[in-house]
Amino acid sequence: MTDVIVIMGSKADLPHVEKITQALIDFGLSYQLAVASAHKSVNHLLELLTRYEADPAPKVYITVAGRSNALSGLVDANVVAPVIACPPYADAFGGADLFSSVRMPSGVAPALMLEPLNVALLAAKILGRREQISKFQRQQTEKLIEDHRSLAVSG
Repeated sequence: MTDVIVIMGSKADLPHVEKITQALIDFGLSYQLAVASAHKSVNHLLELLTRYEADPAPKVYITVAGRSNALSGLVDANVVAPVIACPPYADAFGGADLFSSVRMPSGVAPALMLEPLNVALLAAKILGRREQISKFQRQQTEKLIEDHRSLAVSG
């Protein structure tokens, strides 16, 4: 059983995907990777989705596509599991490329996360990985308290 299906629009997205997969591993989530473009290989994408959706096990899809994010919309419109878009940020577009992730047609509702760690955290929450999430939150709190103590100076 695979917890998370990570679909990237092209292999150029792999450096961003590697950050996501490391975070998934840290949360104890299994994953599969796929490359499929909503623009260039729609039939291939739909075949993959049909295969993934045939497995009734709970899962989350994470889509990674830069520039135009038709990938997330097409995936979301064709699956019943949650879809989270995590596009790589590109300085060249000044954030304008994110508009295609924010404005989806009515009835198409992928979530949007920009940080690889946060997309893995949301997937873990959706899949009910309470123990891993609690451990992560404790570590975050401990680090902040440690940072506070290292800077605490009375004057």
